[in-house]
Amino acid sequence: MIQDLNIPGSPSTPAIQTDWQTGRLSMQGDSYPENAYELFRQVTDWTEAYLAHASAPLTLDLELVYLNTSSVKGMMDIFDLLEDAHQQGREVGVIWRYDSRNERIAELAEEFKEDCSYPFAITAMQAAP
Repeated sequence: MIQDLNIPGSPSTPAIQTDWQTGRLSMQGDSYPENAYELFRQVTDWTEAYLAHASAPLTLDLELVYLNTSSVKGMMDIFDLLEDAHQQGREVGVIWRYDSRNERIAELAEEFKEDCSYPFAITAMQAAP
């Protein structure tokens, strides 16, 4: 079993948590890091290991607010891993929650969803008063 990730968020990077036992990968916040490849490489490595060695379903739980171009590429890599796993019969899915006032991120999530054949839920959250 590979070590779970628990990467604290910063103003420019999302908080990232993984849970091997429950098959969950969570990301919350903005993503415009200086080195998106380095950040997302850890996530893709964990995802690849999980899909190779665990038999339980994998759920990607997102509450991303903003992604720069290199972060979009990193997310595409993760979604591609999930798609490959799904095509091989693995149970995978995405839950993307977003602030109902943030139409841009909703549109981005819809664009990602178009390329995925696995369950991909996009849910608007009401903003806190």
